[in-house]
Amino acid sequence: MVQIENLTFGYGGRSGIFENFSLRIRLGESWSVIGPSGCGKTTLLFLLAGLRKPDAGKIFIAGRRVERPRPETGLVLQDHGLLPWATVRENVRLGLTIREMYGPDGRHAPAGRALAKDEAEQRVDYWLKWLEIDHLQKYYPDRLSRGQRQRTAIARTMVLEPDLLLMDEPFSALDAPIRIELQNIMVRFNLQSRLTSVTVTHDIEEAVFLGRKILALCGRCDSEACVVENDMVGEDGFRNDPAFRNRCDQLRELLGTLK
Repeated sequence: MVQIENLTFGYGGRSGIFENFSLRIRLGESWSVIGPSGCGKTTLLFLLAGLRKPDAGKIFIAGRRVERPRPETGLVLQDHGLLPWATVRENVRLGLTIREMYGPDGRHAPAGRALAKDEAEQRVDYWLKWLEIDHLQKYYPDRLSRGQRQRTAIARTMVLEPDLLLMDEPFSALDAPIRIELQNIMVRFNLQSRLTSVTVTHDIEEAVFLGRKILALCGRCDSEACVVENDMVGEDGFRNDPAFRNRCDQLRELLGTLK
């Protein structure tokens, strides 16, 4: 699904963040990316999204080289990015509305058949209900809680039916009960849909709960992928299982060695 080959990237005037870095993410896998601030977590996400270009090396998604943002990739950011003058429903439908303007050109929307308006509305209805914000669809963002705004942002991405979901610390600003609830929702959806996902987080417990595979980045230039296998994700009671705490301790120790 995702193939990173000998990636090298650094910001101007600074030492590199990645150098000859390679990684493979298979179809349907859920990944977490964790590491200290400034280590390149969000940079890696933006490279996968086509929002930044490697200095050297190549990134392939679904067999095609990434050279610009692709319409099949979904991106959820921590600041929501909702239009304040649009209702919840209008915000959720935004991507579909833009696609209707361009048509299935392969750049702004996937190539192929254009989505009929009734199908678009059904998708919006489905995700509003699935994320339990259908009763808020006529509200504007300033009337929503942080958790409701983040649900809206997730719904806006999911109605586009991405084959790759990238999330940048999507729950970091939420209170603990809401954060845990949304984590549970995303794990349940990943299990049902087998969507390929990559979630950046600074929280060890969140990384372990969400990622079947966990990529640990260091505070220096990363040249080798350090991956922790975490195959208990999605099992009933995982968060309260001693194995969950053991995996968190393992990851915490590993991050200490990577500084």
